[in-house]
Amino acid sequence: MNAIVALCHFCELHGPRTLFCTEVLHAPLPQGAGSGDSPGQGEQAEEEEGGIQMSGRLRAHSPAEPGSAGPTKSDMCEGCRSLAAGHPGYISHDKETSIKYVSHQHPNHPQLFSIVRQACVRSLSCEDSLARGFQRWYSIIAIMMDRIYLISSWPFLLGRVRAIIDELQGKALKVFEAEQFGCPQRAQRMNTAFTPFLHQRNGNAARSLTSLTSDDTLWACLHTSFAWLLKACGSRLTEKLLEGAPTEDTLVQMEKLADLEEEAESWDNSEAEEEKGPAQPGDAGRRELTKCPPDASLLPGCAAWQPRKLSVFKSLRHMRQVLGAPSFRMLAWHVLMGNQVIWKSKDVDLVHSAFEVLRTMLPVGCVRIIPYSSQYEEAYRCNFLGLSPQVQVPAHVLASEFAVVVEVHTASRSPLLPAGREEEQPLSKYEFVVTSGSPVAADRVGPTILNKIEAALTNQNLSVDVVDQCLVCLKEEWMNKVKVLFKFTKVDSRPKEDTQRLLSVLGAAEEDNVKLLKFWMTGLSKTYKSHLMSTVRSPTATAEARS
Repeated sequence: MNAIVALCHFCELHGPRTLFCTEVLHAPLPQGAGSGDSPGQGEQAEEEEGGIQMSGRLRAHSPAEPGSAGPTKSDMCEGCRSLAAGHPGYISHDKETSIKYVSHQHPNHPQLFSIVRQACVRSLSCEDSLARGFQRWYSIIAIMMDRIYLISSWPFLLGRVRAIIDELQGKALKVFEAEQFGCPQRAQRMNTAFTPFLHQRNGNAARSLTSLTSDDTLWACLHTSFAWLLKACGSRLTEKLLEGAPTEDTLVQMEKLADLEEEAESWDNSEAEEEKGPAQPGDAGRRELTKCPPDASLLPGCAAWQPRKLSVFKSLRHMRQVLGAPSFRMLAWHVLMGNQVIWKSKDVDLVHSAFEVLRTMLPVGCVRIIPYSSQYEEAYRCNFLGLSPQVQVPAHVLASEFAVVVEVHTASRSPLLPAGREEEQPLSKYEFVVTSGSPVAADRVGPTILNKIEAALTNQNLSVDVVDQCLVCLKEEWMNKVKVLFKFTKVDSRPKEDTQRLLSVLGAAEEDNVKLLKFWMTGLSKTYKSHLMSTVRSPTATAEARS
């Protein structure tokens, strides 16, 4: 963020003056910066403050040097001078962003000096008409070239600047009270009120801010505060690139979150009503077990929720290595088709980890999980079901072509894994048996997306992160086909022949691809469906169609 924070003062003899300013430097320091003309010049104590390294090794123009943007020494007094002649100023190095924050009395650049000077005059213009009495007026100004950013940062800047002002006023008030107690100055000032030339001749018309606050480290502290203010203000607002409309997964997640919030409110209201009546034995336990929907069972606060441990399955590629290529293809085929996937294991964490990996192949709206149950649940309730080994799966489900069962048994002997395959150690004690009433033959074409997923998993030149991004792109590609098919069949109600031509154009005319598209159609968000229905069936659209 390109900005300047400055402390300004209205001098009795010289009018509005800039006392101290801090600016941001993105470019490297000019040659000669960081070294004084003599040994020890500009060597200030270094300290760490909020991730910013502060030092005084910057060589800046003194007010009396030629080429300086500031006023000459004759135009300044103690009241309108901060750093002594020859003081190099202060500089802070931000280690995270390699940005430097530089503080001195005036900006070195003539154009910046003019901008700060103009803002200083405007901030203290009231001094021309208001009497000060025993007060001296200062102002803290913040200047940015980006007006929108400045307006957005105004509440933040106002609060932080107010804290700096309160600290300065508190220090000055303590000094004032101490001096008034020792030697009241009202009478002394009244006697010298009509002899301004004596003050001007003595060159001490105004006391410095360091003297008013009795703080010799005032300017170093102000540099630290101003540098932190610029850093914090620059990092609190960031720009984010939004690429088009939100994805279907994002819309479905937002809808599920809204549904959970509504259900939570209804549960609270129902529990409040139940508390009014007499409680029955066992009611509390039943409420705890029934109040969480299947999709929310992985959320804290639900009865079935348990703290997650380290993932057992690291990725789809890892699961494919553990199960073997044929078994993984069968399992992935049933997942993509929307068939019920049943895992039977005594290790709950293993089942949770398997579902977390497998669900990445589906749109969010197509995932319905019951992570672990003590009884079999029908397919309409969930397409991912975890069971303990003692639970009996109905015979018709085991023989069905719309279900696949993964049984996890304890291995008779743990194999010795070669070096480089340590990630499979947690699974070396298990054996996996994948069965289904409709096994997928190796020579079967299968859905196109399954073949592309397997190609990405077998390509060892692709990292796991790259494979994840490929999977995201594949899901978006097929969700776009789903949207076209939904509008074509559900909204426009086209005949079957036209639908078949559309599937050919989409490259999804095969049987497995058609089944996949119909299943994925159930994962479309309510927002998209309602928007499409209202847009297509609106009176304006109907009139345009007739014309």
